[in-house]
Amino acid sequence: MHDLKWIRENPDALDRSQQRRADSLVPARILEIDSLRRAAQTRLQEMQERRNAASKQIGAAMKDGRGDEAESLKAEVSALKEQMEQAEAEERVAADELHEILSGLPNVLDDDVPDGASEDDNLELRVVGEPPVFAFDAKPHFELGEALGLMDFETASQLSGSRFVILKGALARMERALADFMLDVQTEEFGYTEISPPLLVRADVLHGTGQLPKFGDDLFRTTDDRWLIPTAEVPLTNMVAGKIVEESELPIRVTAHTACFRAEAGAAGKDTRGMLRQHQFYKVELVSIVKPEDSEAELERMTGCAEEILKRLGLAYRVVLLCSGDTGFGAARTHDLEVWMPGQDTYREISSVSNTRAFQARRMNARYRPAGDGMGPEHLHTLNGSGVAVGRALIAVLENYQNADGSITIPDVLRPYMGGREVIRADA
Repeated sequence: MHDLKWIRENPDALDRSQQRRADSLVPARILEIDSLRRAAQTRLQEMQERRNAASKQIGAAMKDGRGDEAESLKAEVSALKEQMEQAEAEERVAADELHEILSGLPNVLDDDVPDGASEDDNLELRVVGEPPVFAFDAKPHFELGEALGLMDFETASQLSGSRFVILKGALARMERALADFMLDVQTEEFGYTEISPPLLVRADVLHGTGQLPKFGDDLFRTTDDRWLIPTAEVPLTNMVAGKIVEESELPIRVTAHTACFRAEAGAAGKDTRGMLRQHQFYKVELVSIVKPEDSEAELERMTGCAEEILKRLGLAYRVVLLCSGDTGFGAARTHDLEVWMPGQDTYREISSVSNTRAFQARRMNARYRPAGDGMGPEHLHTLNGSGVAVGRALIAVLENYQNADGSITIPDVLRPYMGGREVIRADA
């Protein structure tokens, strides 16, 4: 959500951000509706004051025997009541329309976000590690997993439809091992507190983090009007919704390993084979809640926390700054981590780390009280990112650690979580 006062004072800045995102919503309409709403509020206040004054005058007129004047004042009060009801109705209509528009308005981009229309225009910040070189043709993860007998898409499809998978044996354990490894690093070394949040939330919770109303088609909804989370960012960030936290409590850093659910409504025909784009998948999510002046540094810190996972797994990756057309709805700036996938001969996203600044906090009414006398509450800044996507990390390990015979060498850091096993073979 946006600060209306800021929009009134900076309409050109909002207009530029909207143009850079190629979004059709224009600030001029916001200002027009805001003006109508404020005018109705002013009329309402003026009529309220006049009604109060006239009501007092009625008593005085009656006391002084000025009956005709009292009756005239009563008629005026009655007319004012009708006019006030009309002004209230106009104010409600304008307020509802304004809320609807603002709810669908994306965050304002940081000035240094590069212009561009798609992922092809993203800016590469750095490349880390060297992709492995094989003496054989690298296979994609789904061929490796199926040949091992540990990845079953057919049975999953019979159970649930497309975009689901069953992992068995050592691959099921590796999925769990990856999550445990990530959680241990984030909690023991980087100061995140582990949370086990609900997987079902109310609509207002999704509105707070920006998934609703714009992205309802990409979510799963229950018959009792609850929603399956698309990411643990939703419940983790909303833990401060409607609250005022003390400055001494900041920063708040929390993490969770959860299942995530997405309808992938706009992904028809994309990544239909394998595990890259599933309706159900797992992530270790990172959320930071900080003072406004700390959010830029926190974005860099969080990006490093996610990078460390890939470094320890020995995976080559790159960090890119998303362009204006590829930056998500709620983000002011986003860093994507893209891991090298030998079976696809390209980099694929494995984590997005975003600074939403006060965008989500305004929608959630999440504030903090600065230390010092006389300081009123201010909106927090919130950040989120994957630390990292578990399923895609599994894919990356399979493809980067594959051997000529189809077996998979287990990265050193995962072996303690795999009972000391070093290799996954078809008999696993």
